[in-house]
Amino acid sequence: METVMALTVSLDFGFLQEDVDSFMKQPGNETADSALRKLDEQYQKYKYMELNLSQKKLRLKNQIPQITQTLEILRHMQKKKETTEPMDTHFLLADSVYCKALVPPTDKVCLWLGANVMLEYDIDEAQALLEKNLSTASRNLETLEEDLDFLRDQFTTTEVNMARVYNWDVKRRSRENLKSAESKS
Repeated sequence: METVMALTVSLDFGFLQEDVDSFMKQPGNETADSALRKLDEQYQKYKYMELNLSQKKLRLKNQIPQITQTLEILRHMQKKKETTEPMDTHFLLADSVYCKALVPPTDKVCLWLGANVMLEYDIDEAQALLEKNLSTASRNLETLEEDLDFLRDQFTTTEVNMARVYNWDVKRRSRENLKSAESKS
């Protein structure tokens, strides 16, 4: 939420209160079109932020089950390392392509860290690393959810503000047309 809050502060040019007249008197709000343009620009920035946060959320939602599955495998390997018999398993070679293997008891595992990097760890170290990564990913997912909720509130506020400015302008033009009609008669 810190990222969203920081951007919000930098974008903040004064949210409309109930008094649209005072808002329209602020510098940069000479016309309803200029105020609406700024509000729309702010709205588009929020949309862009939502897109980025949604993509991060999707990546985390995919990452968490993978980490959980790897932790389960490590726990199973931890139990099997005390025995002398090999573990019968199937492992993924490619999408939907598995290979059958007999894995001898071991106290070492290799973990893909990303960017084509694989490191060998003791099972205990790998388990600690993955538990830490799972905790971090879960915390980040919660933060992203809060940020997205905050952005949804900002969408609503910005849309309401745009409607208020538009309605203010319609009323202003209506009053001006009425005054000009009265002065002609």
